[in-house]
Amino acid sequence: MSLELIDEVRALSARIRALAPQIEHDRAMPEELVSELAGLGLYRLAAPRIVGGIEADPLTMFEIFEELGRADGSVGWCTMIGAATAFTLGYLDEPTAVELLTDPRFLITGVAAPSGRATVVPGGYRVRGRWSFASGSRQATHLVGGCLVYDGDELVTGPGGVPQIRHAIMPAAEVTVHDNWDVVGLSGTGSHDIEALDVFVPSAYTFSIFGPPRDGRPLNRFPVFGLLAFGIGAVALGIGRAALDEFARLTGEKRDPLTGQPLGGKPMTRVVLAEAEGILGAGRAYLVSEIAECWRLVSAGEVVPVERRARLRLAIVHAAGSAARAVDLVYHAGGGNSVRLASPLQRCFRDVHVATQHAMVNLDVLETVGGVLLDQPVVTVRL
Repeated sequence: MSLELIDEVRALSARIRALAPQIEHDRAMPEELVSELAGLGLYRLAAPRIVGGIEADPLTMFEIFEELGRADGSVGWCTMIGAATAFTLGYLDEPTAVELLTDPRFLITGVAAPSGRATVVPGGYRVRGRWSFASGSRQATHLVGGCLVYDGDELVTGPGGVPQIRHAIMPAAEVTVHDNWDVVGLSGTGSHDIEALDVFVPSAYTFSIFGPPRDGRPLNRFPVFGLLAFGIGAVALGIGRAALDEFARLTGEKRDPLTGQPLGGKPMTRVVLAEAEGILGAGRAYLVSEIAECWRLVSAGEVVPVERRARLRLAIVHAAGSAARAVDLVYHAGGGNSVRLASPLQRCFRDVHVATQHAMVNLDVLETVGGVLLDQPVVTVRL
């Protein structure tokens, strides 16, 4: 089923590429494409099979996210966010998760950061708050918001005085979307702010990403933050591949106006493409190897140790950065053609640099990873 699904995604790529200018202009995917992706099951890739999900292995998810990112960065990004967020259904009671997935158009997205406030009330929580960067929020059927828990006006804390965090799943119709995604890249993700003014959320529709999932299936034992993050590297690599494809095409089309020599005939062009291929390929190989090793461990019933989790996160950051460096090389070598709005190169350049700004692949991650590798005292809860 994994290979068949990947083939179906590849079959969509040409049409997605054709839609890319419209997606960027509208700052959202068209509804018919969202429905088609939902029909393939892509928004439930990481959801448990027992409740109606696909529960794909991480390498299958990686290939799908990469392929969609190659077709269009925004489509790859939104699909990745929806698929990865559906992993959280494994934290819910089975009847609740089954009920959510009965909708064939199900798409869950949101923001894990605890920017909201969940006040304890009988049967659940009253949730209010505002969250930034909610990708795909206009197409979602449900939205997640991370919240600090309050009992009245008292902040609820756990051992060591650490604030208690709950993540609330809310019907999209009960959440306000603030149209403020005006950005330089990944414009089609529609990553607007979302706001809950006073939404009642039953306890059954809340979970903590810092707690254990309901059972010990392999995907549930995979490092949760690594699972939520590796798609960023996959999409960035897909964008990088699209840029190199476009540059290769351009080298046969663009000619020196004086000599008639094609761009590909210049020695420096060949050097640039070879270097970009090496950078992109190395970043991809490192990430794939780390995903595969973590998957091998959990499939064998083992726990992924902290150092391995750190190396996975390092590979994700490295992959995203490698994609950006590869895109930079061919963007600059493309000359004036690269800046035209009609050129896919300029969109790849903008999209990949927005992807590298995500909190999951920033310098804080490298600081934590370096601390682990040096056996220094660091907080590893987000690895």
